[in-house]
Amino acid sequence: MMNWTGISEFVCVAEAESFTLAAKKLAISTAQVSRQISALEKRLNIKLFYRTTRKVSLTQEGSVFYQHCRSVVDGLDAAERAVTNLQSRPMGKIKMTAPATYAEKHILPLVNDFVQLHTGIEVTANLTNEKVDLVDAGYDLAIRVGSLSDSSMMAKKLSCRTSYVCASPAYLQRYGLPHSLSELGKHNCLLGTLDYWQFKEAGVEKNIRVAGNLRYNSGAGLINAALKGIGIVQLPDYYVQDYLVSGELETLLDNYRKSDESIWAVYPNNRHLPPKIRLLVDYLAEKLG
Repeated sequence: MMNWTGISEFVCVAEAESFTLAAKKLAISTAQVSRQISALEKRLNIKLFYRTTRKVSLTQEGSVFYQHCRSVVDGLDAAERAVTNLQSRPMGKIKMTAPATYAEKHILPLVNDFVQLHTGIEVTANLTNEKVDLVDAGYDLAIRVGSLSDSSMMAKKLSCRTSYVCASPAYLQRYGLPHSLSELGKHNCLLGTLDYWQFKEAGVEKNIRVAGNLRYNSGAGLINAALKGIGIVQLPDYYVQDYLVSGELETLLDNYRKSDESIWAVYPNNRHLPPKIRLLVDYLAEKLG
């Protein structure tokens, strides 16, 4: 591997034709510049400069060496400018994951707006309700709901979601309204991936086991069943809000509604968070908040 020691000093002396002027430009001592050049000449086993009391000039070998070093230094300058431009104008790829339905309704439309604002950014999104390992799977960002268990990750709160217990007017007319948590045992409760529902009673969070004739890992499927009067569901607002407004569903047990759950942007604990990630997280927080 190339040893870069002394290259900057060599190029600076060659252009300034002076050890003293080069030292001032590099903000180091003249003695340090001289030591670096001497070490470089020793390493290369050639003489790079002719030195007189009034002038420093390149030898033939030094001139050849300078032409190559100048192009290398120019390349390093260009690399530094490219990185600086990335800081001021974020570019590159973002790989993210998010819960499917919430992302379809709220996250992806905002991501679409975001990439229109920042055309140098490309986004790949994997929608899944599974909590994938961000580092192992190479994700830059995840959208998570509820309590966070991984303390090795950084997180920023984006919004909240509210869960509702709902049923259709037809179901309620036929079977009646449950007025307490204990009455849920008399009703057909349509289940998702869990066999309990979450409530809050007298300030205490509770998990109440429920049962019914349907269990889906699909919120859309459960909503369809509830709309057809098959049973009662408990689902987040983004599934049921439109139907509550239209009157096709009615909320139940509102006095026992569990606390709102936080929605988070989660990303690996990086000391230097890439601007593209920070920009997207801030954008989502602004729009969702």
